[in-house]
This record gives sequence, structure tokens and C-alpha cells, in this order.
Amino acid sequence: MFNETKKSIQWGNETLTLETGKVARQADGSVIATLGETSVMANVTFAKSAKPGQDFFPLTVHYQEKYYAAGKIPGGFFKREARPSEKETLVSRLIDRPCRPLFVEGFKNEVLVMATVLSCDLVNDPDVVAMIAASAALTISGVPFMGPIAAARVGFANGQYVLNPAMDDMTQLRLNAEQRLDLVIAGTKDAVMMVESEAYELTEEEMLGAVKFGHDAMQPVIDLIIDLAEGAAKEPFDFQAPDISALYAKVKTAGEASMRAAFALRDKQERTNAISAAAKAVVASLSEEDQKDINLGSAIKKLESSILRGDIINGGARIDGRDNKTVRPIDVETGILPRTHGSALFTRGETQSLCVATLGTGEDEQIIDALNGNYRSNFLLHYNFPPYSVGEVGRVGSPGRREIGHGKLAWRALQAVLPAATDFPYTVRLVSEITESNGSSSMATVCGSALAMLDAGVPLKAAVAGVAMGLILEDDGKWAVLTDILGDEDHLGDMDFKVAGTATGITTMQMDIKVAGITPAIMAQALAQAKDGRLHILSEMAKSITGPAKFSAYAPKIETMSIPTDKIREVIGSGGKVIREIVETSGAKVDINDDGTIKIASSDAAAIKRAYDMIYSIVAEPEEGHIYTGKVVKLVDFGAFVNFFGKRDGLVHVSQIASKRLNHPNEILKEGQEVKVKLLGFDERGKVRLGMKMVDQETGLEITPEKESAEG
Repeated sequence: MFNETKKSIQWGNETLTLETGKVARQADGSVIATLGETSVMANVTFAKSAKPGQDFFPLTVHYQEKYYAAGKIPGGFFKREARPSEKETLVSRLIDRPCRPLFVEGFKNEVLVMATVLSCDLVNDPDVVAMIAASAALTISGVPFMGPIAAARVGFANGQYVLNPAMDDMTQLRLNAEQRLDLVIAGTKDAVMMVESEAYELTEEEMLGAVKFGHDAMQPVIDLIIDLAEGAAKEPFDFQAPDISALYAKVKTAGEASMRAAFALRDKQERTNAISAAAKAVVASLSEEDQKDINLGSAIKKLESSILRGDIINGGARIDGRDNKTVRPIDVETGILPRTHGSALFTRGETQSLCVATLGTGEDEQIIDALNGNYRSNFLLHYNFPPYSVGEVGRVGSPGRREIGHGKLAWRALQAVLPAATDFPYTVRLVSEITESNGSSSMATVCGSALAMLDAGVPLKAAVAGVAMGLILEDDGKWAVLTDILGDEDHLGDMDFKVAGTATGITTMQMDIKVAGITPAIMAQALAQAKDGRLHILSEMAKSITGPAKFSAYAPKIETMSIPTDKIREVIGSGGKVIREIVETSGAKVDINDDGTIKIASSDAAAIKRAYDMIYSIVAEPEEGHIYTGKVVKLVDFGAFVNFFGKRDGLVHVSQIASKRLNHPNEILKEGQEVKVKLLGFDERGKVRLGMKMVDQETGLEITPEKESAEG
């Protein structure tokens, strides 16, 4: 009934298995990849013809985590998986980015890749397994895919690279002092195609070493996929890339001069309009048959690419007049919004980010529901890319994959410099509004966000800056690395390589390659130029940092206190009654952690003190010999009961109320009266013994024998 093929290798500390032929047999390619006890099923289907008039490649990748994979039931009312989580979106991008450039040029049939997590052992992260499964499914599907690719995760602990570290080691990496790197790499047998990382001030040499380590480590996986394909691959789809040489020759003849003149314009909007006009003129000059050719758009793009790339490779200036290593002019302003906690406007050329920092309390932490359990994050970064930032009219909706991916990249870049929660007990939310864009808005977000946090008074370990690098790599082997790329250079170039970090080291690196041919020499050159660019940007940012910023008057103040864990129940009270009373009475927010740490927050210092005192009175123990202010709660023949320490009462015997003899306490006391009492001690049953006669009821000071005799 089934025609199964199964292949396995020992990979690192685990067994990696690829199997096909039993499940999802109607898909063009279906592979279940298992590493340890983490299994991901990848299914590939593709249309056997392109839609008429379609001039782009419609590849769609969906990665989805099923909660049953980890023995969990989804939260919420519906109890089923719904919209993609942030991780699902990011992993979908991880699969897409290295695979997309490897489809045969000119192939425009629709392709769908679905990767589903079936089992998760909470040790081996399913993202790398999903990338391997997707690559294997594409390789056996018959689609014109020039793979396979493989992937690996690389850690860096105690000066050593670690292959596929456990999920727990990578979760909330900044809380793990030993691990300094979470790097995911994908590539073919000969080339690196994609890198994504979160690092803790690693040097350029350490990062380059991690990339080489990961690429070497994935080679057995590529061999395994090829071994699987030899026994299970379908016949290759009959596809011949269209020959557009004749059409391109016509386009070049008709439009090279006007297109070259358009690219010579330095202003982005003027250049964009001129390029569009030149393209329309080219189309208008062609025959009706050529105008209907679905490859016309590709021919025009090829002309644009040849002009931009040729000038740079031949030693000419870039389209905005810069050389290959110069960063565009930078302008920085901080504190530009009056009511926010921290703000900055970072402008680099025609790319601009308005970043705003907001400080919150423990109530504002994000609860992340993941396969490996729930955890909280006190650092949030959200990136918005509205249509007006590129002078366009477009639909505005919920954040897309690009917004989520760029926001996460900036989030990773800033993790390494955040203060410890014990030193700065705030939740920090950053929002980057991209108000202009012409290349590397994610790196502008990194710079602007660091400045906004400094403006808000967040004690960062160091400032962080980022820069995007590009690459022009020609068929004859000539190449050029570009610092601080423009949008056109990203669109028509061969690499998007983003590097962010401090003056000391790299905190994130993201690389996407559009050609299979980047060498270690090219990467080393890109990292060296990126370091120079980063240090230049940091020096420009430093001009706006004059010293520690003052806390905004509108930001909450937070004070922490620690109590014994066995006292937590008393502070919360039955059904939360006590903590609600503290919050309502004091006016402050109170967060209690399981370890006994309490955060008290309010913009009013008096409210914080009230809450602190109320909590202290519950958890602290009264000390013998101390004087307390209390209230008479009950009078009896033999004395007065006084509430003097939180909810604790004690007896002032009638003989301890005054220096003179009293027949009854009501001679000088009444219920509700405020009095000063001294804790004399505890009787054999643990009852509190209080005294009044040795305390000056006006000042609250103890009456010494000398003072008593003088008054006598």
C-alpha cells in the first residue's frame, strides 16, 4: 500500500531521520523530518502552469506549530490554533529566504510549502527541523529547485561553538550568562544562503567562525537529502526558462539612454518617477506583441539592474553619488515628544525612524505561550511601515510578515545591552514608526530605539547601531561590497547583510543571499566594512547623548522589596482581598512574583510609600524595645488592647498605662484613641506585652529615668 523511503544519520548528539511515501501522498513532495523526538512534516505542491500575465514568482511558505506536538491544549476561548504566532511567522520567513533564490530563473508557477510541527521533545527546536524537511520535500517534488539546502543552529559557550543547542539554552538568551549566541544558518553544499542571529557582543572573527562552523556542520544533512531523493524523487517538471535575450535587446535599445539618465538623479522620488517614466516609454515604443509578453517586466528589470550594477563594478559612483564605504548623512534628535517617556528621531539619508519608548510595570509584560511553556518578556519592540514612508498609497492593516521580521531583528540587536530586571524593574516597550524609507529601515530602528531608551533613562550597557550591507557579484567573478545600501541597491543587488552592535562587538547579524556564490572573503569584507560603518554611526549618535537622561514625570516609579515566600499568602489574602485593599488604599500598582519579589509602581512617591508600609506591616515582625504608634481597639478592666503593628494587637496592662495608679483604663483612654506604645516583650504564651507610661505621648520618645525624676 505504501512505498516508503527512510534515511537516517547521526547528527551531533541526535539521530536525524527523513521519511517519505506514507503520509500526504497526493502532495507533490512530502517529507517528515525527525531530530531526536521533534518531528516536522513538510508538504510541497505547485501549479503546473503559471497564471496568464503573471510576472513574479508566487512562493508561499506556512510554518505552523500544533500544540498537541508538546502535549498541550491551546489557551483562549476557542481552544484551537488560530492566527500565526510571532514565531510561526518568523520561521516561515526562515524557510522562504534561503529557498526562494534557488528556484530556476523565470519559473513563475505558484508554489506552496507547508511545514507542520507534529511532535516536539522540548530539546530540539522544530525551526531547523522544518527547514530541513521543507528542503527535502522541495528536492523530491520535481519542482525546478536548485537545492537542496540544509540548516543548523549554532551556539557559543565558553569559547566553543555548539551545534544545535537545546531549546532551554536559547529561550530568553540574555538570562543565560554562559550562552552568547543563537545563530541559525542555511545554505547549499557550496554557499551560505541565509543567516539569522542574536549575539552578545561577539567579534567579527567569532561571528564569521560561527557561520563557517554551521556551514560545515550541515554538510551531512545535504548528503542525506540527496540520498533520500535518489530513491524517492519524482520526475523533474518539464520547465524551460524562457529566452528573453531578443526582448531584452529591444528593451535595451529603446530605453538604455533614458534609464541611465533616470538613475543619475540623486533624489529618490525624482529618480523613482524618472525610472517609471522611462519604463513606460520603453513599453510604448515596442510592438503590440512585445507589449503582451509576460517577460517584459523581467527584461526591464534586467536593464535597470545592468545599469546600477555595471556602474558600481566598473568603479563608478553609486546612484546617490557615494563611494562603496560611505554612510549617508545622519541627523539625530532626542526628546522630541513632550508627553512620552522617551523619544528619538533618527534620520540617515532618506531613511527615517521615529522611535518612542514607554516604561511600564510587571502588569505590562507580555505572556508568551510557546510549545516549550509560558514565559514573560519585559522587552517589546514593534515596527510599523506605513505606505506614506515610500510615497505610496496602500492598504493599512495588521502587521505583516515584513513588519514582524524587521521588528524582531531590531529586538535581537538591543537584547545584549538591556539592564538586568533586578537593576531596572520596568517593562520597556519600543515602537518604531518608519516615516521615510530608502534602504535599511530596520537598522534605523535599532539606532532610534537605542536613543529613545537612553532618553527615557533606561541604563543601557552601551549604545547600539546597525548598518545594512549590499553586494554586487557578477558572473565573471568581480564583486563589490556596499555600505549602507539604498532601496534600489537592495532590490537589484545580490545580498542584504545587516549587522548591528556596540563599539565592542556584534549583537545581531542577518544575511540573505540572492545568488549561490558568496565566499568567506566576501563575508569578511562585508563584516569589516560593517564595523567601520557601525562605529561611524555610533559616533554620530554620541553627539546627541549628553549624559544620563532624567526620568519622565509621566513614567511610573518602581520600588522593589523582598518578602519571605511563606508570607506571600498573607499579602495576597483570601481571594486577593488584602492586596486589593493595599492597591485601593495606596493608589499604587503592586506585582508579586513567586520568589517573593514585590514591585510597587506609581508616578506618586507617596503612594509607593503607603503601599510599602502596608506590606511591611503585614510581613515584618515587631521588635522588642521598639516604640510604635497604635490605636486603642478595646478597653477592659485589666487594661487596653492596642492595634500597633499591621493587624497585630497587644495588651497594655492597667499598671503600664500611666505612672499613677488607675482604677480603670477609661480614666484616660477611650476606644479609637491613637497612642504611643513600647513593645515590652512576650509572655509564656506568646502574647504581646505593651507599655505606655515609659513613652512621651506627644513626641513618641522614650522617657528616661533622668527625665522622669526631673519632671517629678
